[in-house]
Amino acid sequence: MEKRLSEKERSRFLRGAIFLMATSAIGPAFLTQTASFTETYLASFAFAILLSLLIDIGVQMNIWLVISVSGKRGQEIANKLFPGLGYVIAGLILFGGFAFNIANIGGAALGLNVLFNLPLSVGGLIAAALTIGLFLVKRFGPIMDRVMQICGVVMLVMVGFVMVRTSPPYQEALIKAFVPDDALALLLPIVTIVGGTVGGYISFAGGHRLIDAGITGKENVHFVGRAASLGIVTTITMRTFLFLAVLGVVSAGFSLDASNPAATAFLVVLGDTGYYMFGLVLFVAAISSVIGCAYTSISFLRSFHPLFSKYNSVFIAGFIAISASIFLTIGQPVTLLIVAGALNGLILPIVLTTILIASRKKEIVGDYHHPTPLLVFGVVTVLVTGVAGYIALEGIATLWTSS
Repeated sequence: MEKRLSEKERSRFLRGAIFLMATSAIGPAFLTQTASFTETYLASFAFAILLSLLIDIGVQMNIWLVISVSGKRGQEIANKLFPGLGYVIAGLILFGGFAFNIANIGGAALGLNVLFNLPLSVGGLIAAALTIGLFLVKRFGPIMDRVMQICGVVMLVMVGFVMVRTSPPYQEALIKAFVPDDALALLLPIVTIVGGTVGGYISFAGGHRLIDAGITGKENVHFVGRAASLGIVTTITMRTFLFLAVLGVVSAGFSLDASNPAATAFLVVLGDTGYYMFGLVLFVAAISSVIGCAYTSISFLRSFHPLFSKYNSVFIAGFIAISASIFLTIGQPVTLLIVAGALNGLILPIVLTTILIASRKKEIVGDYHHPTPLLVFGVVTVLVTGVAGYIALEGIATLWTSS
């Protein structure tokens, strides 16, 4: 269904889709991974960020454009091409979504612990209650869009402020972005951060939001392409700010706290005030990831039965409640998180291959001509993420043999 939008509506949905995708990607794991990799690879990590930017844009542009033009969600396209595949993809994404949402609720609880010294169980309950309350509002879409925008801006401003205060070696980082010390050694962090920014449900967060808003069809191609690009740029900007902030700290001779590496930059720059600032960043990052994860994961069920669409908000609230219950009873199950992360490495190449095939099927995209450069870019990305899938399979095998 095509929909003509006023400029005000277009602007709101553009920002909503951008920040839904970006803030979904910026969670507690994002903060920890970026800080840890920066300490390990120093300025050369800029090369991984630059390459991941190119890969991420290729993934998002292909997925967002095809699902928007077709008006079909990812699982619907998969089922139309290969009957049954959509159910498999939906199952994998739901499993991964549950695992990561448990960690997100844990991150929000930890943020509240830093800010107000609340027990983790109480913080987890508060985080669950806040997000469930959002989705039980009758028209939660516009409110969700605004909340995600606020979360995104808060994180960008605060981390950007810390970055400037650490005085990182900008010139060295710029040079290493193109000439790293050891490009091959950066393969693992590249695979990891690509999976963290466009893996699993994250690839579809913004695209599914636009479909739910009725922004589909050829007339919105340029609009959707711009939203996809800006969403990735927003995510990469946040990662770059955090990278430079941590780089400034480690370049000055400080070591990161192994238990909470991202917090070190805030502590070094602003002392106790910085620690509380990090608590706020952690809470905002986690709570926005809970919202994005729950909303997008349940969107993979909406085409399977009318009840999922009719009671969409109830299913989203239930998803969060189950995630919170697991966190409150058994904490963050490490093995489950590792297996989910490994399976995430398998989802992206499968889904992207399906999308690329669909881009050439008239029964799905009509007379829309998907740009050949994007198609080629997508094929290259499938090969790169296929390596991640192989690594993921090895990780799963190791888990089972060691258990």
